[in-house]
Amino acid sequence: MNIMKNMTYKVLVACLPVIMLTSGCEKFLDKPLENQRRSEGINYSDLSLMYAPVSGVYRAAADDRLVHWIDLSIRCVREDDYERGAPTPNDQPELMSIKNFQRDITVQSYWGINQSWISYFSLAIAANSALTELKLFAATIPADNSADAALHRRYQAEVRFIRAYAHLMASRLFGDVPILIDSDDITRLATVKKSTATEVREFIIDEMNACAPDLEDARPNQAAHQGSVTRYTALLLKAKAAADLAGNDNASPHWNTVLEATNAIINSGKFSLYNDFYQLFKLPGKLANESLFELQYSDFGLPTGDIVRPGIDWGTFFRWQGPAGDQRGSAISGGGWIPPSQNIVDFLTTRDDSVRLKTTILQYGATPDTYATTPSGDRIYGNTFGIKYFNGKAYLPSSQMTPGRLEYGANNNVRILRYADVLLLNAEARVRKGQSGDAPFRLVRERAKLNPITGVTLAQILDERRAEFACEWWGERFNDLVRTGRAQQAFGSRFVPGQSEFVPIPQAQLDANTNLR
Repeated sequence: MNIMKNMTYKVLVACLPVIMLTSGCEKFLDKPLENQRRSEGINYSDLSLMYAPVSGVYRAAADDRLVHWIDLSIRCVREDDYERGAPTPNDQPELMSIKNFQRDITVQSYWGINQSWISYFSLAIAANSALTELKLFAATIPADNSADAALHRRYQAEVRFIRAYAHLMASRLFGDVPILIDSDDITRLATVKKSTATEVREFIIDEMNACAPDLEDARPNQAAHQGSVTRYTALLLKAKAAADLAGNDNASPHWNTVLEATNAIINSGKFSLYNDFYQLFKLPGKLANESLFELQYSDFGLPTGDIVRPGIDWGTFFRWQGPAGDQRGSAISGGGWIPPSQNIVDFLTTRDDSVRLKTTILQYGATPDTYATTPSGDRIYGNTFGIKYFNGKAYLPSSQMTPGRLEYGANNNVRILRYADVLLLNAEARVRKGQSGDAPFRLVRERAKLNPITGVTLAQILDERRAEFACEWWGERFNDLVRTGRAQQAFGSRFVPGQSEFVPIPQAQLDANTNLR
């Protein structure tokens, strides 16, 4: 059964004062939940309900915890792959301050970074509440029922993965952050202390070590609940956390962890790169054999009606990046936010990286009265904002949309973790350890129709990572520059090592909990 269709239950998560929106914005998790039932009304001996809290956490991640429009803009705007965050510099001007690595009170008081904090930690809270619910189910499992006991461990592991991923995203943005694993205690939330970025990565690795054996030995598209995280998803998250810890130190023992984890994924023989890079991000590539983690959405093949469930702002992720301006009533339209930069266009062009260029960068018409044509035949008219490009990886051709649908990106999934990341991390770990990284590196270049390179270097691998993951929303380019000490080289004097790696913890959170100062 598809995860996104198992929506008959969601855990009720209380609104806690330590993590709140200010300036009139709504509090997190205030939205009504479908088919909501209080915990006291649940029969925990009915083990057929045991997956319900897990499903609720997946739903929370896909709702707005990982794809909120302002968090998306903040993550992306720091990269040189994007021109700016908003269609014009005067719209959410704080985004330009973030792009310029400013850390003044204007940025610290900005509602947007507070929303980012809320997005990640409300997802962690939802996961903790689900784990509390799962414990109540576990208490009713008979001692001789090994099958349901194993199922319970698997469900716990899935939730712990999502909680760990939320912590990784929070720490990559804010640096030192709390490790939130006891958030059912409101008093504890009001006094929780920060952990260092290193401690957060170590926590993630420990969590994945504990979770991986209990997760399914399968690709996500083979999982019992199709698309759920599996053992290999956990291994990739472990590898990413270890690479962050290793940084630019070739002698770091954490590169052994990266190599072991990625080898295990590769040697499983379960994963392969999707042959068509352009279609990977469109309907044919949903839950492909390359996918290790996706946020799933569905319009259920219906021409009208809600997508996934009533009230979800499913289209924010796609619509926010869609082409701005008058698109003559076309479903291929949107807000024009986080437009790709000329920098990334030039980088891909200079490499003669035509497959990735065609996939990642789509053009507007030269004027509002002229149009450019996408590779799939959609007409895109120009705009009055001076924006030249929009993100092709968030583009869903009108020919792939359900007839009758006008919502940009309807029925597509959001790709988060891919096998290409496994291969390139594996290649990097090998080279850093004095081994050849040619074999995994070659597979990624072959899919992009690029010539193989013999004796691949670290610089070439990092360039390949930029090209492969360009404009993919999760901050890989910025994180790669930071962890390898190349950020100042890319951004110039406006990037100050030791200061510019993270945005400040929101003032609202500092006011609520002085231990975060």
